[in-house]
Amino acid sequence: MRQIVLDTETTGLEPAQGHRIIEIGCVELVNRRLTNNRYHQYINPEREIDEGAVEVHGITSEFLADKPRFVEVAEDFVNFIRGAELIIHNAPFDVGFINHELRRLEAGSQPVDDFCRVIDTLVMARQLHPGQKNNLDALCKRYSIDNSSRELHGALLDAEILAEVYLAMTGGQVTLSLEGRGASEATGRPETRRPLAADRPPLKILHASEDELRAHQARLDTIDGASDGQCLWRRLEP
Repeated sequence: MRQIVLDTETTGLEPAQGHRIIEIGCVELVNRRLTNNRYHQYINPEREIDEGAVEVHGITSEFLADKPRFVEVAEDFVNFIRGAELIIHNAPFDVGFINHELRRLEAGSQPVDDFCRVIDTLVMARQLHPGQKNNLDALCKRYSIDNSSRELHGALLDAEILAEVYLAMTGGQVTLSLEGRGASEATGRPETRRPLAADRPPLKILHASEDELRAHQARLDTIDGASDGQCLWRRLEP
C-alpha cells in the first residue's frame, strides 16, 4: 500500500482569485513505513505573494524568482503521486490548488482526485477529537510529536510531521527487527536464543475470552472509523 503525505504552500487563500502554489512537499509511506522517497519543489508563481501568506511560510517573491514554473515540474509531480493514496490535512485546500494548477496546463486536464484517493486527516481528527483544536500543532501536542523546528509553515517539513501524526492517529508504526529476534540492552546486538529441547511438552494454547473478543472487535471498530475503513486487521478476518 503506497501512500503520499502531501502539503503545499501558496501565494494566498483562494485559487479563484488567481493565487498559485509556491511549494510542494511529499513524503512516501509504503505499508505504513516511511521510505526515503520524497518530492520537494519550490515554484515560481508568476505573481506576487500576499503579505499575510509570507508571514505564515516566510517564502518571498525574490526567493522564488529563479525557481521553475508549475508547467515545468507538473509531469514529475503527477508521476510521483499517481495511483497513491494521498494523506492531506485540510485536503480541500491543497487539492483545490493542485487541480487549479492542472487546469491551467490544458483544457479538460484530469483532476488529482481522479487518479489518487484522498484521505483528509483534519476530518479524521475531528471525528476522533470532537470539539477540540485539530490543527497540526495541536495534534503534535496531543500525540507527543516533536514539532519544535516548525517556526514557520513549510510544505516538506509539514508533510514529514503530518506523516507522524497520521501514523499515531491510526495505530502507530510497527518496527520489526530484520533478524526476527530481540536485542541485548548491554550490547545492542541481537540475542542468541538457545534451541528448544526436542522432547519439550506441547505448548498450552490459551483462547481469548468472550470479553476479550468483544474488546478486540471494539478496538478494530475504532481503528476502522479513524482510517475510513482501512483497518488492515479487519481485512485479514475470515
